[in-house]
Amino acid sequence: MGGTLTYVIPALGVLALLYTFWKTAWINRQDAGSDKMKKIANSIAEGAMAFLKAEYRILAIFVIAVAVLLGVSGNTPNSSPLVAASFILGAFCSGLAGFLGMRVATKANVRTTNAARTSLGKALEIAFAGGSVMGLGVVGLGVLGLSILFIVYSSMFGTSTYEDVNRVITVITGFSFGASSIALFARVGGGIYTKAADVGADLVGKVEAGIPEDHPLNPATIADNVGDNVGDVAGMGADLFESYVGSIVSTMVLGAVFMNSATFSDNFNGLSAVLLPLLLAGTGIVTSIIGTFFVRVKEGGNPQRALNIGEFGSSAVMIIASWFIITGMLPASWTFDDKLYGVTREMTAMNVFCYHHRSGGWLISGNDYRILYRYRQKAGIKYCASIFDWSGYKYHRWLGRRYDFYGTSDYHHIDLNHLCF
Repeated sequence: MGGTLTYVIPALGVLALLYTFWKTAWINRQDAGSDKMKKIANSIAEGAMAFLKAEYRILAIFVIAVAVLLGVSGNTPNSSPLVAASFILGAFCSGLAGFLGMRVATKANVRTTNAARTSLGKALEIAFAGGSVMGLGVVGLGVLGLSILFIVYSSMFGTSTYEDVNRVITVITGFSFGASSIALFARVGGGIYTKAADVGADLVGKVEAGIPEDHPLNPATIADNVGDNVGDVAGMGADLFESYVGSIVSTMVLGAVFMNSATFSDNFNGLSAVLLPLLLAGTGIVTSIIGTFFVRVKEGGNPQRALNIGEFGSSAVMIIASWFIITGMLPASWTFDDKLYGVTREMTAMNVFCYHHRSGGWLISGNDYRILYRYRQKAGIKYCASIFDWSGYKYHRWLGRRYDFYGTSDYHHIDLNHLCF
């Protein structure tokens, strides 16, 4: 059963990429507006592509140099020089995720603007399609890359023992490392360009010429919009890819630990906990695609409500599907030695399912958003500064207890930047 499952997972990654190609083609068929709109959009797209080409040329040198070092240092019994190949593939997929997202963003932006002149629903449909291309492109490349590497390295090194699986995952971690390296430079490099262009537009427009930042007569406006694409789209895409891949690989590492337990018995030759994060990620692709078809808004309707329907609807389907997957793949219960605390712990499939869906952070953007909104209203115009002034132990403790992010009543740090809306 495990052999069949390993080939289903990359198919789900391919499904996500097919969806992105389909949506990209649909966006390209939409009306881009007047000739002036097309000219401005083409200038932004041309500038963004020029930046990415220059950035990726430098990054290619860095990737090759680091890959050589990894290949030499990876020639050990517990690893392999193939970690260099994983690193290169991870870097390539990370850069490709950012490129695909930015490519479609420069197309979707002007088409959304043109559609908004006549229809709110059409504008939301185009904008959301552009965002879904970025999101599903990230997860599709991540799932496809990791699953293919797992299949290849499993056939080379085997998966019959914990040592074999540990070696396979060690070599796969190069994929995550490659994604992280590109995300670092893409996010920082694009962010620096974004801020430089933004400040330049402000200085030229508001200070020197006395015109608004986004005035058509301000030549820095194009550079500012180019910066938004290369930093907030391409850079963010690479950053999301790195986080997504890193979370899957780290969970696979934790799952491999259970192979040492004599009570861990499954139908996947002990690999169920290793394959589980990959399958859950692939299932998330399917539920996300389903959710995109429910994001619709009528004229005069609430776009946020339409987005919530798609988000919460796909989340509900994912919770149901993950229950069947987790309880079907993992044993009902097993024990393992917790070497950190020197005790033997018992785990159950239901524990894993509950922990998988334990976080309650969605409440802030959902049902209980009104609590923070009321605080904002009472704090007045300087609500953001007020939050930071009141960011000591008492406020952290109140917010952590109120929303119970981690399922405990202990104090936990919460990034207050996300509360300044």
